[in-house]
Amino acid sequence: MKIALAQLNPTVGDFKGNTARILDYAKRAGELGADLVVYPELAIPGYPPQDLLEDENFLANCQHSLDTIAKATAQPGMPAILCGTALASATNPGKHARNIAALCYDGKVQFIQQKMLLPFYDVFDEQRYFQPAESQSLIEFGGEVLAVTICEDAWNDKDFWPERFYPNDPVERLLTSTLNGRKASLLLNISASPYWEGKQQVRRSMIGAIAKRHSVPAAMSAQVGGNDSLLFDGASFVVNRDGETIAAAKSFQEDLLLFDTALAASPIVAPVVDDVEAAWKALAMGIRDYVRKCGFSKVLIGLSGGIDSAVVAALAVDAVGKENVMGIGMPSEYSSSGSVDDALALAKNLGIQCEIIAIRETFNAMDKALGPLFAETPFGLAEENMQARIRGTLLMSVSNKFGHLVLTTGNKSEMSVGYCTLYGDMVGALAVIGDVWKTKVYQLAHYANREREVIPQNTITKPPSAELRPDQKDTDSLPPYEILDPILQAYVERYESADEIVSSQGVDRERVEQVLRLVERSEYKRQQAAPVLKVTAKSFGTGRRFPLAARTRQQL
Repeated sequence: MKIALAQLNPTVGDFKGNTARILDYAKRAGELGADLVVYPELAIPGYPPQDLLEDENFLANCQHSLDTIAKATAQPGMPAILCGTALASATNPGKHARNIAALCYDGKVQFIQQKMLLPFYDVFDEQRYFQPAESQSLIEFGGEVLAVTICEDAWNDKDFWPERFYPNDPVERLLTSTLNGRKASLLLNISASPYWEGKQQVRRSMIGAIAKRHSVPAAMSAQVGGNDSLLFDGASFVVNRDGETIAAAKSFQEDLLLFDTALAASPIVAPVVDDVEAAWKALAMGIRDYVRKCGFSKVLIGLSGGIDSAVVAALAVDAVGKENVMGIGMPSEYSSSGSVDDALALAKNLGIQCEIIAIRETFNAMDKALGPLFAETPFGLAEENMQARIRGTLLMSVSNKFGHLVLTTGNKSEMSVGYCTLYGDMVGALAVIGDVWKTKVYQLAHYANREREVIPQNTITKPPSAELRPDQKDTDSLPPYEILDPILQAYVERYESADEIVSSQGVDRERVEQVLRLVERSEYKRQQAAPVLKVTAKSFGTGRRFPLAARTRQQL
């Protein structure tokens, strides 16, 4: 049997568009000789639909779209379709929906497999919405006995994971059962698996281990594209019964991957994108899809002459094109002439529109208005933040006037310790590099310059500074980023204690305690931040939830 994996980029709630795309890919797969085309998890409504699943009309649209797709399989030349969607549930009060895979052919829905394992960790909250399957079964089609699973159902192999979240293993149950005396001859997994660094290799290793242990070939059809903060890299693949990869789809773009179950394909070296290149492609894709799916076309970026805004601008050009990117430099009396020159040079290198709006007079006017209240107090944080808030107001005013979407430029290191200004440099619709450590921002800058100088060399080599007071450097307030970032990674992403960090990194305890206090005191800022594009295993946002009013490290 010839099977096509259709790696699609759905938009949540776009039933008309998603259905049309599913049928278009089915037609293309049929022209290539496919007997069956396999789509990702929840391909019909898009993933993740969140509380839209509480809406009866949303679920009715899921059903209508599935019926439309099923009916289309009766047309000449159309292959069978295995497609993910949500359907209403009437049997479990409080759980409005089922997450299902539907096999359609001959104009009807012939088989439904319901998802059993519903993830509840990190960014996932599927137990909130879905009724879990009580049982699952094999299905015979095209001479093969198919074990159909949905994403998380394949992520609980006791021989692969040192710690499991669920007592049941749907894959093991399916692959040790029989249908009419036959065991499964092919494992199919439809997936909406968010990207993070190293995720592709984890998926291949995990599915490969299952295939080898049960001596059955397996294929994963994975979603691609960005939906809000979540990024999906695609990279669908097929492994043989020895767990070796024999076919792989492209990463970070839609693709159609065809394989034949009757042919013994040779193992391939599956393409693994370099971590920096993967992060770049993921972030560019995230910008592109966020802008497009929210109904915008142009973006706006505050250009400081620093490396963060330069990397965001370069990513934006890659994502939406230079004609759709506008930069605004907003120098104050504390901005160096070099920073203005660097911002203008960057804009020239990228070919984007750049406007300069000096904020000195605006700052002086606000300083004068506050003079009676601030009298006899030294210049300090309030005056520094006033400059950032003036810039934020100007960016949002231009956004309102011309309809450009503002991209924020703060990195994960700054967001971790609160080295950012609410209603200032944090204003905007999307935090592009809010999940990128400062040290990795430099790696992205070098990637941007891999073929020619896009980001001025001076932007990369000069000491980082917010330039909100005379001769200011980031190291005035923070440890050097090469020391700060490993501390933050350990605490934010791995939840290591101060003792563990001091022991493993050999860093002074006072410095570690200082950094951890900054992280804890800045939670109120992060909860008011723009959505962050997720590229690490633990990002700020829905995947990391902490109370605001709490003493988080108090010891007994």
